[in-house]
Amino acid sequence: MTWLLAYAVLGAMAGVLAGSMGIGGGLVIVPGLLFLFHLQGLDPSFLSHVAIGSSLAIIVPTALSSLWAHHKRGAIDWPVVLRLTPGLMFGALCGAWLASRFSTDLLKTLFGLFLLVVAFQMYSGLHPGRGKKQGQGAAVFFPVGTVIGAVSGLVGIGGGTMTVPFLVWRGKSLPGSIATSAACGLPIAIAGTLGFMLMGADLGAGSSTGFVYWPAVAAVGLFAVLTAPVGARLAHSLPVPVLKKWFALLLVIVGARLLIG
Repeated sequence: MTWLLAYAVLGAMAGVLAGSMGIGGGLVIVPGLLFLFHLQGLDPSFLSHVAIGSSLAIIVPTALSSLWAHHKRGAIDWPVVLRLTPGLMFGALCGAWLASRFSTDLLKTLFGLFLLVVAFQMYSGLHPGRGKKQGQGAAVFFPVGTVIGAVSGLVGIGGGTMTVPFLVWRGKSLPGSIATSAACGLPIAIAGTLGFMLMGADLGAGSSTGFVYWPAVAAVGLFAVLTAPVGARLAHSLPVPVLKKWFALLLVIVGARLLIG
């Protein structure tokens, strides 16, 4: 019960932050699970693998919840989602395959570097300029989707930090890009979860399938879904731009801690 409570608190934090600041829950969930799994005494050889695989599984219900909310407002560009999905799923599987062959320390290092990049983007507010409306040819969507999916599968996120800038560059408005990116997180999470389940090692725990630890998935996922609407409401009353800068500094601290060891 103690660990389930800890997972619930982590899920609530991830949900509120995702809802209020529009960040991906994986940025909070992966380091949080790394810390809790370490305290819980899970196999240290696979801590990063289980944290990333479980994070992707948690993103499935949260992505569904976000997707449905945006769909009801008619904000999702479904043709773009369908064109990106093959590449996203293929890339996420490749990311899971790569992760299964990396050491837990290398995965922690990669995630730490990724946090530093996200922190810089968040603190600076750097975004690509909105491009002119371009053709919807499939040629560009598969390779871009593959790269986004591979990075997302490797670090356990839904890909919004990459999908949104790509869609804005392609000519979509920022709100439309965010909504469409939320839908793109679902195929990434599904394919990545399956990859970590199938390619994961035997952890000797009946509550896991490969690198997915189900008690954490259930508790974190439930409370993340429940609290995300609370965060969305807070976004209208809190100084979100200021909070994003402070959160970026927190990401720097967490990223540096992962890089140091």
